[in-house]
Parts: sequence; structure tokens; C-alpha cells
Amino acid sequence: MGILSEAHICQCFSRLATQKRNSLVTINGARQKTGQQLVDSVLSLARGLLQLGLQNGDVVAISAFNSDWYLEWILAVAFIGGIVAPLNYRWSFEEARMAMVTIRPKMLVTDESCYYWHSAARGDAIPSLRWHVSLSSPSLDIINKYNMLTAEMLVEQSVIYGSMNYSFAPEGAVIICFTSGTTGRPKGVVISHTALIVQSLAKVAIVGYSEDDVYLHTAPLCHIGGLSSAMAMLMVGACHAFIPKFEATLALEAIEQHHVTSLIIVPAMMADLISSVRLKRIQKGCDSVKKILNGGGGLSDNLIKDATRLFPRAKLLSAYGMTETCSSLTFTTLFEPMLEASGTSLQMLAVTNSSPVKARGVCVGKPAPHVEIKICVDGSSNVGRILTRGPHVMLRYWDQIPEKASNSVEETWLDTGDIGFIDDHGNLWLVGRTNGRIKSGGENIYPEEVEAVLIQHPGVLSSVVVGIPDPRLTELVVACIRLRENWQWSDDSFKYSVQSNELFLSSTILRLHCREKNLTGFKIPKIFILWKTQFPLTTTGKIRRDQIRKEVMSQQLSFPNKL
Repeated sequence: MGILSEAHICQCFSRLATQKRNSLVTINGARQKTGQQLVDSVLSLARGLLQLGLQNGDVVAISAFNSDWYLEWILAVAFIGGIVAPLNYRWSFEEARMAMVTIRPKMLVTDESCYYWHSAARGDAIPSLRWHVSLSSPSLDIINKYNMLTAEMLVEQSVIYGSMNYSFAPEGAVIICFTSGTTGRPKGVVISHTALIVQSLAKVAIVGYSEDDVYLHTAPLCHIGGLSSAMAMLMVGACHAFIPKFEATLALEAIEQHHVTSLIIVPAMMADLISSVRLKRIQKGCDSVKKILNGGGGLSDNLIKDATRLFPRAKLLSAYGMTETCSSLTFTTLFEPMLEASGTSLQMLAVTNSSPVKARGVCVGKPAPHVEIKICVDGSSNVGRILTRGPHVMLRYWDQIPEKASNSVEETWLDTGDIGFIDDHGNLWLVGRTNGRIKSGGENIYPEEVEAVLIQHPGVLSSVVVGIPDPRLTELVVACIRLRENWQWSDDSFKYSVQSNELFLSSTILRLHCREKNLTGFKIPKIFILWKTQFPLTTTGKIRRDQIRKEVMSQQLSFPNKL
């Protein structure tokens, strides 16, 4: 490997130690560090890891809340040529154990969120583990109880000898990021330094990240979206503001306190921010936010409108991507504040003439400059499997043999598992997922296509469409509906009740709505269920269709029903 020409995420150190030498680059509560202090902390930890015996290519598993220390650990392990495996702190130990048995880490690093893992991981549970380390500063009792090292111990025992240079793990790997597991057991995706760098450059170019930004870490660092944006902010020398995990109140307080200019969200986060503001009837400090990047699913029209009211000066973008592509493939701008001719006020420009939602799918925008996308179609249709290739694509899955990761020309393209098409303007449209499609009466139905139609009804807050077994049709299309405030469900109502000044919704009304939106007849749900609670989500904000499907099937004998 030609080191002089290879990308490495620690190449940002030169910028941080010079241009940002005396500027704040991390804020974690009362703990703040300048660019030089951050670099010094990372290099001290890197020395400690080397002297402990960590070697090139060794895997370090980390599970913790977001913090500046977490970021420093990622950089220190990467600097010495190690590979970081961020694990989800919300996992049970058994889930974590299965992941660690697969990736065989030499070291497990946690904070207070997962200290108990260390006891459970002793003995034969994870044979590869040699060292147990606390990322935070626990009491002596905790250290003795779990027989852990601490970062302070590693730094104190390190000896400075000569200059240090960064190293590379085999294949240029740096991160093993686990998929969210919505379609089965999470898989370890091997991400390279190059992928992280090119994705960072894309975000800098498209979102507009700069050294003047104050970036709030709302997404967990165990998620590819959180990692990718963190790397982009390191590259430009922006300031990182940390909260342990996303909570709407904490996020709003941090935005006001630190004058946050940029953050990333998923739809559930934006909904929580809006709800929190409405409950407290306050809206302080949100004018500082200039850039918001949404991922993990599209924002509804109503969420977009509410978001622009809450963050009136923010450019709102949405990205489509996946862990296997190191985050974002395409970007679309939903709203952008524009100065009026007078320069004294803001005008919100909406994408009104090219709505991102149509009956046929959802527009997710154009590919980033380095991303190549093609549609693999069957027959004469322009709809097919979405494929991608380029430097952003993963090296492989961890348990996949490197030499066999790509054996043919066809395998140089990554199949995203999504179905879609590219329009005449170069925009990518999502229709559904290959493994989520419903087979009903011999026809393929993609839930996202039906959901895109249902969400356009003014009474529908959100919807999830699933298929359940049916002896005649193979699968029956079922739509789970959450109502907007002030709307009521009635299986007998056909139209709005004007006399009582109330708004009603029913199965009949929704079927009529689907027909009016030109949804093909066999795609219209046969059963509608009123869902009275929030839809279950993964830790990254994606809807758990498998869990919803199980709950629907458990109620199958008593349809219609309310869940």
C-alpha cells in the first residue's frame, strides 16, 4: 500500500493542530478542548495502546454513550492501525456477545452504560478478549469490581519516544459498523479510511459543513450516520458539541447553550423536537441552526413544515443511504431559507412543483459526485434493483473472505436491496425493498409505495403497511394507521362530520383516498388498523416492520381491531 497516496482519517490532525490550535473543537459538558489539546490527547492514548500491546489489525470493540472520549478512542485506535467496532449500547449482552464472537476483538471498551458486559464477557464467553477498559473515569470500586483498565492508566504508563505516524490496518479497514438488524441478525460492515474520507468530502460539498460550524452529536457514534458526519466535521475543523444520547430536551438545551449550527436527525428525532417545543411553548436558540441533515427515512410534508417553523434559518436536506455504502448515496434539499431582496427577512422556499412524494415512490434526490448508481431492470419496466459502486462502498462483511468479496464483473456493483428508478432529471426514486415486498394475488406490492399515498391524507400522521399470510392471496395487505391530533376513527363514517365540528377517518375513506391518488387496486390495503401508540423503532429510528407484522398477526382473528 502506497502510504503517501492513501487516505487516513487521522490526516485531519495537521489542520486541527495548526489552524484550530487554540480554538475549541470539542465540548462535553464542562470539559472543553482546543484543536491542539484534542490531537495531544489522541496521540497520548495511541502511545498507551501501543505499549500495552495492541497491534496492527487488532479489533477494539467500543460501547458507550456519545462523548469526546469516545471520539478520541476511535481516532487513537485508527492512528495505530487498529480497527474500531462500535457496538450499540442498547443491545443486550447476548446481542453484543454474538457480534464480538464474529469480529473477535482483543479489547472491550465501555462506559457506565455497559459496565456489566465486562463480567459477562469473562472466561470462554468471548475467547479473543485480552483487555477490559473503561472509557470514562469510574470509581476505584468499579475498577476493582470489573477488573478494568482505564484510559488514564494507559496514558500515565505511556512513554514518549520520538515522533509517531499513523498506520493502516490490512485492506485499509478502520471501522466495523453493524447494520441495524431490521431484517435479521446485524452484520459487521467493514469500512475503509477512503470511504469515510470521500463521504466526508461529499457532505462538506453538498450540506456545506465548514470550520465555523458547531455540530451537535444527536446520532450515536455506533451508527454510520453519526460516524460519517463526525468525520466530516473533523476534516473541516468544526466544533463538536456532545450530549450522551438523543433526548429532545437535552438537544434543545444544547442548541441554545452552544449556539449549535448543524445537526443530523431521523424523522422520529425531529418529531420529538417539535413535540417538546409545543409542550413547553418555548422556542429559544433555534435560530442559530443553519444545516439539518435527515436520514433513516423521509420526512412527511407536515414534519417539514413544522421543522421550518422551529428552525427558520436552517437549510433542510434529506439523504438516502445505508451502512454498506458508508452513509449517504443521494441528497435532496427539502427547504432552504433565502434572503429577500431587502436582506432583512427570510423567505422559505418549498419544493412545491416537484413534490418528493408521488404515488409511485419517494424522491431521494441526486447521487453525490463520487457515487455511481444504476438500475437493474427486468423486462421493459424502468423500475428495478438499485445498485451502486465506487470508493464509498464497504470493503466486505467481516466474516466474508477478502479474496472472495468480489469474483465477477457483476459483483463489483453493490445491491442495495432497494427497488426504484431514475427519472429524466437524474433523481433517484425509491419504490420499496426487495426483501420487504408483499406478494398478493401473484402481484408484487412494495409497502413504501402504499405508505407514500396514505401519508398524503390530512388525517394520517404516519402509516406502516405489512403483509400477513392469506390462504387465497398468499399475503393480505394491511395498513396500520396513526391519526393526527383532533381526528377520530370510525368504521361507520364515510365523510367528515361537519355538524359536530369533528374530523373522522375510516377504512372506506382511506380506500377512496387511495383510488383518488391512482393507486392500483390490488395495492390498496384490504384491512386498516388504528395504531394508538408509537410504531416500534430500531435504535437508529427505523420502523420495525417485523415486530409490527407479528403484532398484527396476533390480532388477526379479531379484525377490525385497535392496537
